[in-house]
Amino acid sequence: MPYRPRQREAGGADAVALPRRRSESRALAMNLHHLELFYYVARHGGISAAVRHMPYGVQQPAVSSQIKLLEEDLGVRLFERQPFALTEEGQILWACVQPFFDSLAPVRAQLRQRGSPQLRIGAAEVVLRNHLPRVMQQVRRAQPGLRLTLRSGLQPELEAALRNREIDLAVVPVRGRLPARVHSRSLLSLPLVLLVPTTLRVRSASELLARGRNREALICLPASETVCRLFQKGLKRRGVEWTPSVEVASMSLITRYVADGYGVGLSLLEPEVVKHPKVRVLPLEGFDEVEVMALWLGRPSPLVQVVLDEIDRYVAQHWPDPAA
Repeated sequence: MPYRPRQREAGGADAVALPRRRSESRALAMNLHHLELFYYVARHGGISAAVRHMPYGVQQPAVSSQIKLLEEDLGVRLFERQPFALTEEGQILWACVQPFFDSLAPVRAQLRQRGSPQLRIGAAEVVLRNHLPRVMQQVRRAQPGLRLTLRSGLQPELEAALRNREIDLAVVPVRGRLPARVHSRSLLSLPLVLLVPTTLRVRSASELLARGRNREALICLPASETVCRLFQKGLKRRGVEWTPSVEVASMSLITRYVADGYGVGLSLLEPEVVKHPKVRVLPLEGFDEVEVMALWLGRPSPLVQVVLDEIDRYVAQHWPDPAA
């Protein structure tokens, strides 16, 4: 039989307060969630930007509808949508919620330090699959209770995740100046190579580049990646134009598509990636190499420092001559 609280006479000596109705409790929780959504929208300058920076998954229509509920509950408009701008009422609410939600991240970090150590690393899929497991084997021996979170991605998104403190350490190819507050350590340099199917009759990359309009389709990472930008820079110096035909999300996919006959791939000389019985590797002589770096924010924590030192030992063991 479900529990039913006994009713008391109003004003009696033994009168008790009835439990709050579930709908009222849920409304309070939803209101706090609405305020959190408003905080992210105001902080990042719009709903779409807020969705990209939230630490948990939420769709843009859901944010829009719940912000609308908050505005209906308050009876005011909190911000203009296009272009984004807080209204006077929105500025008042922002001044109220900002200190609270800003303080949550430091408190969370402080509480986590009291528990098991946690490390969040972002890198390309090939690094997470072929190299990081060997590095972390050594780290976990010193930190047996370590909680490890791995995130694969391309260079721009991993750099953004680092700036937003969603990861503690990134291992990415880097070209150009780094953002403010981002510190780095150079790990190694890798040369660019072209991957061709074994059925393609070509002896060198230079011969392939000299073919003009008869060149094969180019398979590569997105154009924003350092690998692609360095390749296009080298082509420009030679007066050669070769635009990508197929863009993929990982170098492993490049090798696979070359093996299946989709065209010629642009990759790095990383044996675990380019090795395939149906693929040949053609060095790109005279092209700039890609510098792979470890990135972190501020002063590295003791745990990040341990990982950096272990990565250095691993690189020295597997790439004893960085210039080779």
